[in-house]
Amino acid sequence: MAAVIERDEDRQQAAPDGHLHFETEGVPIKAWVDGVPVEERAMQQVRNVASLPFVHSHVALMPDVHLGWGATVGSVIPTHRAIVPAAVGVDIGCGMMAVRTSLTAEELPDNLAGLRASIERAVPHGRTNDGGKGDRGAWRDVPTDVATAYAARRKRGRSLEERLKEIVDRTPKLRRQQAKAPVQLGTLGTGNHFIEVCLDEDGFVWSMLHSGSRGPGNSIGTCFIELAKKDMERYFIRLPDQALAYLVEGTDHFKSYVRAVAWAQDYAAVNRAVMMERVLKALEHATHRFERIDQAVNCHHNYVARERHFHADVWVTRKGAVRARRGDLGIIPGSMGARSYIVRGKGNADAFHSCSHGAGRIMSRGEARKTFTLEDHRRATEGVECRKDTDVIDETPAAYKDIDAVMVAQRDLVEVVHTLKQVVCVKG
Repeated sequence: MAAVIERDEDRQQAAPDGHLHFETEGVPIKAWVDGVPVEERAMQQVRNVASLPFVHSHVALMPDVHLGWGATVGSVIPTHRAIVPAAVGVDIGCGMMAVRTSLTAEELPDNLAGLRASIERAVPHGRTNDGGKGDRGAWRDVPTDVATAYAARRKRGRSLEERLKEIVDRTPKLRRQQAKAPVQLGTLGTGNHFIEVCLDEDGFVWSMLHSGSRGPGNSIGTCFIELAKKDMERYFIRLPDQALAYLVEGTDHFKSYVRAVAWAQDYAAVNRAVMMERVLKALEHATHRFERIDQAVNCHHNYVARERHFHADVWVTRKGAVRARRGDLGIIPGSMGARSYIVRGKGNADAFHSCSHGAGRIMSRGEARKTFTLEDHRRATEGVECRKDTDVIDETPAAYKDIDAVMVAQRDLVEVVHTLKQVVCVKG
């Protein structure tokens, strides 16, 4: 099994449903990584997580697993009465949304540059500063549709705006987010966030996008990671990695975090919905009026939720993983130039009803910039209307694992419903 690097203290066994089982000094690790590379540093991160005394049953690894900050990307961590904020991460609620349309490939413009430019005008993207003024990554003046979405009453009859005010009252350090939240709602961000126009196996056009809770979610994550670290210092708790500092259920910090992280996850879902409406209008403007045949899902892949697994109610942190209960629809994107998949969950209990959130990086951004040339990137993205400049080389397809190998490794977790190939890709 070349997929993982073994260590003497681990005992690796193959399970009947295709996953690998590792014994550790803590709870076991169950990994769906057969046929895909996994770096040793990532495995050590998982062992560190598995050693925490409040982890329930085992840790599950998805085939896109790779080194993360604090906890490994592509991991599912169930915990009793505690949450590790760094495992949830700072891109809280990051996820995917996809909509299938009645348009066909033949109805798209011959030259897709204009469509890409229209989408880029419709959705701010790229880096943003604190105020958002004069910045392509945030709104200069918040449009009516965005303001309406921010003020609309949703969860328990309250709006995102009202709930954030309550969060700030409990955690004054987050006060600046009251100004950031409205100007960053409906914006894409940077890094691996993207908007794509894709074709499925029957030639139908899909709109798909990937983004999260933007600056407000980042600030919430950062704030509570630091508070958790201070709690560890206060109670003289030693950890294998300081980033695994945790919050204990019942404490004020825990209560405040659960409320704030729930807001960030809802903000992320609304963010994707607002962007999707704008992308579909840009697509309609470039073609003609069409119908929405199917909305796959608006799903998180960096989040925490209360769930029941193996006879216990636990907090499940999915860091780079999608919930895949039996019948759940999900989205597993490839990289720029690679295939993406709409999938249906099989409800695998050992995986805590989860699957991968994408292909997963095979090298760091810095390594990718040193390894690949602009010509490499242009060849890899041939046929896709997208950026082909040096600033996106770290997102070139070869910097990621082979998405087809990733899909084979998790065949016991999901079944493929649609296969998508992008023709337009917008990145920040």
